[in-house]
Amino acid sequence: MRIISLNLNGIRSATTKGALQWLGLQQADVICVQELKAQEADLTDAHLSVIHNDRVMKGHFYAAQKKGYSGVGLYSEANPSKITRGIGIAEFDQEGRVLRADFDQAEIPLSVVSLYLPSGSASEDRQASKYRFLEGFLPIIESWFSEYKNSGREFILCGDWNIAHKEIDLKNWKGNLRNSGFLPEERAWLTACFEKIGWVDVFRRLDPRPDQYTWWSQRGSARANNVGWRIDYQIATPGIAARATAAEIYTANYFSDHAPLIIDYEEAHFA
Repeated sequence: MRIISLNLNGIRSATTKGALQWLGLQQADVICVQELKAQEADLTDAHLSVIHNDRVMKGHFYAAQKKGYSGVGLYSEANPSKITRGIGIAEFDQEGRVLRADFDQAEIPLSVVSLYLPSGSASEDRQASKYRFLEGFLPIIESWFSEYKNSGREFILCGDWNIAHKEIDLKNWKGNLRNSGFLPEERAWLTACFEKIGWVDVFRRLDPRPDQYTWWSQRGSARANNVGWRIDYQIATPGIAARATAAEIYTANYFSDHAPLIIDYEEAHFA
């Protein structure tokens, strides 16, 4: 089973750069995308499905109310048993930040979530909004982990978390200690997800190397010099995380300011 996550920084822009065409070649079971920057009415046939030969992965989307802003999506060939949009918090649901797809026809019940956490880098108000999101989202992911413990349902949470967890996860960590995305409170929140609740950072379970980044500033030559941040994750419940076999951050082509994160898991046998 292959899961891919990619912040598109605009689905229309990324499509013109070949993102969906490339994704169609990857033989993924589920593709999670973030930062659509489009309303569903703006999406054409070229955006609604990922197609390669006779294989069609249908898209499911959750757009922000504000035009040209945020929004998440998920493509899959198997039909989800259920799609849930939002987390029941109006401030963030209007920004289209969380979409959950349940696949009960898999070998084990599996939920894949495409999510896009707020960035606080624009202003103090946006950082305050980010903290409110973290506070409100924590009980949600605690409840999902309880589903895992009580029913055996596995979860894979894919997307742009806008937090670099540890010093290894960004190039210039000393210069960013007071910047959004690497603030102590944000990092502590992510640590609690792993160490107190029990979620697993799947990429780090497989790849402990430094200099592995998923986002680069568009200023200067950050990408050419690999001055980046690892802020895109697949965070999973322990059962499915233990079945991860390979991970890759794909950097050969540029579709946005983020790179696709590809993780392979032992077969889940989608029907």
